Amino acid sequence: MRVLVCDDEENIRNQMKRFLGMEGIEADTAENGLAAERMLRQAHYEAVIMDLKMPGLGGMDVLKWMRSEGFRTPVIMISAYGDITDAVTALKQGAQDYIVKPFNPEEVVIRTKSLVEAEGLRRFAENEKTEDGGFIGESPEVQSIKHMIAKIAPTPATVLITGESGTGKEVVAREIHRLSKLSGGPFVAINIGGVPENLLESELFGYEKGAFTGAGQRKTGLFELAAGGTLFLDEIGDMPLTLQVKLLRVIQERRIIRLGGTEPTPINARIIAATNKNLEKMVAEDKFREDLFYRLNVVRIHLPPLRERRSDVPLLAAYILARYNRQMGTRVTGFTPEALDVLKNHNFYGNVRELENIIERAMIFAESDTIDSDDLDLRTSCVYRDGDGEKESNGSSCLTLRDAEKKTIIQSLQRWEGNRTQSARELGISRRTLISKIQEYDIEL
Repeated sequence: MRVLVCDDEENIRNQMKRFLGMEGIEADTAENGLAAERMLRQAHYEAVIMDLKMPGLGGMDVLKWMRSEGFRTPVIMISAYGDITDAVTALKQGAQDYIVKPFNPEEVVIRTKSLVEAEGLRRFAENEKTEDGGFIGESPEVQSIKHMIAKIAPTPATVLITGESGTGKEVVAREIHRLSKLSGGPFVAINIGGVPENLLESELFGYEKGAFTGAGQRKTGLFELAAGGTLFLDEIGDMPLTLQVKLLRVIQERRIIRLGGTEPTPINARIIAATNKNLEKMVAEDKFREDLFYRLNVVRIHLPPLRERRSDVPLLAAYILARYNRQMGTRVTGFTPEALDVLKNHNFYGNVRELENIIERAMIFAESDTIDSDDLDLRTSCVYRDGDGEKESNGSSCLTLRDAEKKTIIQSLQRWEGNRTQSARELGISRRTLISKIQEYDIEL
């Protein structure tokens, strides 16, 4: 990931560059808007962190120029002069987020990473649109999901989307928003598991000036930013119990109280939640509130894993191939029948994300303009799935899924000499989830 930081204060530029670098994110810096424009023309950036008020060309001017020139790069605006008016103006001009000085650099890093991930998913959905929706497939399972989306999208009903990681839960959430009466409003997404617990409440509800040390200005929470649109709460199963109580109250009363505030603020955002966890089991184990579960579970859409809709694999593979051709500048024309047979018979425990990785690698190493079965590196391991007895075998002795996961985490931690941030990034999970897994498996290094 490469990020451009534009601020006229040298200490802020250096501070952000250092914090981003600690997360493995490359950062270039610009001290004014004109320098930022030059650098944006010369290089590709996954995100821009930019001060709103700068001598000469200000951040708002750069933002307008970016959008007029076709740059779709996510932008986070920062300012010492911020209030709700500036925030709304910046968001209307195309900024994705807004932070008021003084700010916690770690918070900016978290928001930057979340925005880049969301932008990737948005482009994934846009590049793979079909005439009848953004969730790709023609299997009976997918047709049923598309029918449900069409039925519930025009209603204000709260929706819970369940399914394994990589099945496309945010793609479905965005499709519900696109077909709803709120499609003209914002779609605001947050990955609950990707935000530290001590920051999560202020992210959702915002805070008043002076609510705590460092709260120099009022901050608008995501519930308010999603006004007139949709708020997507991904990984809702990772929400702490203390916040579950507050979320339940918001859903019931349709209003929030900012941290440090006393006056309730009405909210009119539709809520869509998603999880890859078994919430019913969590309720039984007192890890998730039963009353909140029923509030979220008004309408449920369950996304089947890719191995349960194998007939969709060729269509998905074709869309992914076309997308990577555009991104990589390649001209791979398709798959041999043997390659498609191999893909259709693979179990894809990583779902669409795993299919993407396999195709991307095959396109890089393919010897011709067509992907053959020999080009596919499936890296099939011997894994038993808990509960259903389903397994893959390569002839070696098999591990349970839990043992395989524990072994993978230990190896990653050893590889990074105990650095949990780097290990979580390698494993594709949040640092908080990794710490939870370490505790669950009693891992000691």
